[in-house]
Amino acid sequence: MLFSRIYIGTSGWDYDDWIGPFYTSEKHMFSQYAEIFNTVEVNSTFYSYPSINFIKGLASVAPPGFRFSAKIPKEITHKKRLNPSLGVENNLKHFLEIMHPLKSKRVLGAFLIQLPPIAREDIPYFEDFLNMLPTEKYRFAIEFRHESWLCDKTYSLLEKYNVAFTIVDEPLLPPVVKITAGFAYIRWHGRGERPWYYYLYSRKELEEWKPRVEKIMEDVGMVFGYFNNHFRGYAPTNALQMLNLLGLINSRQRKKLKEIEYYFEKKVIELVKEKAKKFDFEKASIEDLLLLFLNKKRLERGKEIPNSQLKIYKLEEEKIEAKIKNYIVTIDLKNRKILHDCADWEKRCNSMQLCKHLAKLFLSIPENLARKILTDIATELDEWEFTTP
Repeated sequence: MLFSRIYIGTSGWDYDDWIGPFYTSEKHMFSQYAEIFNTVEVNSTFYSYPSINFIKGLASVAPPGFRFSAKIPKEITHKKRLNPSLGVENNLKHFLEIMHPLKSKRVLGAFLIQLPPIAREDIPYFEDFLNMLPTEKYRFAIEFRHESWLCDKTYSLLEKYNVAFTIVDEPLLPPVVKITAGFAYIRWHGRGERPWYYYLYSRKELEEWKPRVEKIMEDVGMVFGYFNNHFRGYAPTNALQMLNLLGLINSRQRKKLKEIEYYFEKKVIELVKEKAKKFDFEKASIEDLLLLFLNKKRLERGKEIPNSQLKIYKLEEEKIEAKIKNYIVTIDLKNRKILHDCADWEKRCNSMQLCKHLAKLFLSIPENLARKILTDIATELDEWEFTTP
């Protein structure tokens, strides 16, 4: 076991866009994952009951000390909303029987009960559900997604039945830290827009969590923490950064973190340069040029920004000044410098990547000017500076 008290990993591991920043190949992803982390949250169990062979397979490949946490099926939480009269106790027993091989092999972490975003009054039989949980055999954590649950009555009930309150970092609810069981469960969802988990936490944002996690570790004997911001390998990046901040990172993890940081800061730039060498600039559209510096999802999100939210104050051959939403953009062609101030840009500018606001601007200015700037950036990347105020 890597650590005796804390298990930090990610929500899921089977993501193609982790190949490059985290995985070295598409083969044996779990084996690669388990070389670095000592726990994972299984999300697929939320969508359907897994097969017993799948769970036995997980139990057999887990290294010593590894822990699997898993979400209970949405049939229980979302379709039946924990209602005992709809047979959720039998559903739960069936699920736990399937998952039992993890307990037998001593690789079981906790079960996550994630509620839909509904008010407390919409589940009047909440205590009846808690009463049926076999907490003497398994660890259960519950994640609320409506602010009405964040009250002393809820916390008292969880303490009574030894169910952990899931501590979350997300845009819609405050990061309430409550210990209601003999262990703690933390989920970092991200702070992005559409969806939340398309987000890379900055070092400053993770540092805010360091004293909270350290205090949690003092209060309970076991902590499970999972990063759910899985796009582009952000989750393993932030998980390793959190371990580093807590002083719990080992040499293998430190090496992997350096590889990831190099990928985002340098490798991405190298890939853009390689693409530019083979790029047909004359035939390329503005969207083709933009895709050298961002992915299709960011491009589409840029296109969705209403024209009313873009104001161009200066449009000259050597300088462009604009405001998109509440963010400023300055493109200085003479000095080859782009100045912008959104959070996504701040995280991406070191790797010379554009955000959705820049995409909107380039799609909105005259095509010949947009082509001129993007072509110059692509062919003279080392001469350009992407910066913040």
